[in-house]
Amino acid sequence: MENDASYYALPDQKQAARWAERTPDGFTMSFKAFAPMTTHPTDPKRLPKDLREALSKEALQKKRLYPKDLPKDARDEIFARFWVALEPLRTKGKLGAVLLQYPDWFVISRANKEEILRARELLPDDRLAVEFRNATWMSDRDREETLRFLAECGLAYVSVDEPQGFPSSIPPVAAATSEDLAVVRFHGRNAENWKKPGLTAAERFDYRYSTEELAEWVPKIRELARTSREVHVLMNNCYGDKAVSNAQELSDMLFAQD
Repeated sequence: MENDASYYALPDQKQAARWAERTPDGFTMSFKAFAPMTTHPTDPKRLPKDLREALSKEALQKKRLYPKDLPKDARDEIFARFWVALEPLRTKGKLGAVLLQYPDWFVISRANKEEILRARELLPDDRLAVEFRNATWMSDRDREETLRFLAECGLAYVSVDEPQGFPSSIPPVAAATSEDLAVVRFHGRNAENWKKPGLTAAERFDYRYSTEELAEWVPKIRELARTSREVHVLMNNCYGDKAVSNAQELSDMLFAQD
């Protein structure tokens, strides 16, 4: 299971403790990193009260607050609170991974590699999965370098299925950069809504995969399973029952007898 609410606000440790206590053995929950942790903007109102009170008047008036607008060391504190909040799940062995999804302006560069390494440092011991939204990372020229960088840092590459033809489009390459974990996220192929402003997440990911489209991934996922101890496959086409239905279809294909 993946918890995306943690992208919009820091998770609560008491709630994490309830999840740890009330879920069965073998259950794991992954968490998407809070927006400022991956250079995304956030509404100042979503910050903890004490961090919000430390903001300048100018920053408080902004609807979209970027990491550069935060006080010195505030971002490190956000990482620390995120890590602490998940301790109950970590202790019970129920913390899956932390998803670091970087924005479409996050191009391949030395500075941005250092940004990723900083996240690795500030989230010690947790399994981290990295998803890119800028095509430069997985271009023909830079793909090998990107995958080697992630492997050397002990980071899991997130393979994606998403609309193609945009500067943010990552090709549907299945790659494992960690022996422990591989991740695949299905975002749908709704190209018309992918970059249309003013839509909800559900509208953006409004897409039901056909049997043929899901079948394209069966050999890829099976190969990932041969190279990584765990493979997490996540349906993000969260409109109506499309994610659930496609997840069941894909599961049936993956576990069907050859």
